[in-house]
Amino acid sequence: MRAQRMIGVTLGLGAVLAGAACSSDSDKPPVAQPQAATASPSPTPPPEHPFTGRPVTQRRPVLAVKIENTSAGKPQMGVRSADIVYVEQVEGGLTRLMAIFSSKLPTQVGPVRSARISDLHILPQFGKPALAYSGVQTKMIPYVQKASLFDVSDSSTPGAYFRAQGRYAPYNLFATPRKLLAKASQATKADDVGFVFSDEPPAGGVPQKKVRVRYPAANFEFAWSETQKRWLVTQDGKKDMAAEGGQQGAPTIVVQWVKTERSEFHDFTGSYTPLVHSVGKGTGVVLRDGMAYKVRWERPSEEGGTTYTMADGSPMPFARGQVWVVLASRKPIAP
Repeated sequence: MRAQRMIGVTLGLGAVLAGAACSSDSDKPPVAQPQAATASPSPTPPPEHPFTGRPVTQRRPVLAVKIENTSAGKPQMGVRSADIVYVEQVEGGLTRLMAIFSSKLPTQVGPVRSARISDLHILPQFGKPALAYSGVQTKMIPYVQKASLFDVSDSSTPGAYFRAQGRYAPYNLFATPRKLLAKASQATKADDVGFVFSDEPPAGGVPQKKVRVRYPAANFEFAWSETQKRWLVTQDGKKDMAAEGGQQGAPTIVVQWVKTERSEFHDFTGSYTPLVHSVGKGTGVVLRDGMAYKVRWERPSEEGGTTYTMADGSPMPFARGQVWVVLASRKPIAP
């Protein structure tokens, strides 16, 4: 714009001088030449969170919380704020959740329940995260003590827990995540766990409205909602509602077929605790954008994350947002 104004002024002045009889070409001032506009560099997009693919300004510590997942403990609080939600089989053929928080924290979370041996095999990929739980079997205590985690259970961090009114024990124990992390300030910050994200779904998906996953004593249905752009969760024939309002669900659901066998642990009724093998390789299905994709998964070691690849060997990108990883077996062990 400055160059154009200079041209206009110079031309006007030249015209006046040209009208004078005594003027010569040598007396004319030089005409300014327009300059090429320089393109401003594109702003650098903010980095993506490794758990959700959404933009973040900074990475925060990782908090894992064990959450009740039967009708007695519902509606659950805080699950909708999790970055990742793992579904694991426990005793009696039932399931329990392990919610992973980092990009944001809910005000409250729960009901908080006890940990299982499978948790200790999933958590090392997060470095040394904080683990909130409400006790373990006596035989398992040494395993927790040796695990790479910060123990923020109700016994080690009682001030972060409270009993919710209107619920009965043991389904009334809730925690305040900010207080939990205040006791684990050195917990590892979020880092790569193998997830890849994209705005648009890749080619090769099969349109799917509903997908069902069965455990020995629990049934899940994930139904695509075009309006919400999420897979909504129904468990045992009932909509899985959140205490904050709305139905539980996520833009990406990973049904990961794993080997499950009896561990050396069992509950007071004699029912064996399942050991879910999240290390190794196998097959699965990824649900996103109303489509299902067959994938292969691989996790070479406990310290590493899990990669998911499509038939051509390329990474399977997830939709941005919360991810549910449903660890299920085609042939689950009997309770």
